Amino acid sequence: MLKREINIDLVFHALGDPTRRAILDKLSRGPCSVSWLAAPLEITLTAVVQHLQVLEESGLVHTEKLGRVRTCRIETAGFSALEQWIRDRRSWKSAVPIGWEAAR
Repeated sequence: MLKREINIDLVFHALGDPTRRAILDKLSRGPCSVSWLAAPLEITLTAVVQHLQVLEESGLVHTEKLGRVRTCRIETAGFSALEQWIRDRRSWKSAVPIGWEAAR
């Protein structure tokens, strides 16, 4: 698989929807088919596929079709980008706020 740049805005957008978070929760237990994901969500298969497209574009999920079955799994790229984004912002404790150096 080719490594691609992850757009952090797409990651946050994908995680902002409770249905997509529910899909990720199910996938955290292991790969599964789209129909298995759709069953407890009480939404159409088409809606699940649309949610999966958003998750795949954000780098959080990977899907592949083998025969008539589309299998989904967690993709680490989006989560790694999110972890890095958070790590980069945790350094705020040691940073001097903008404008404060002039106030000394």
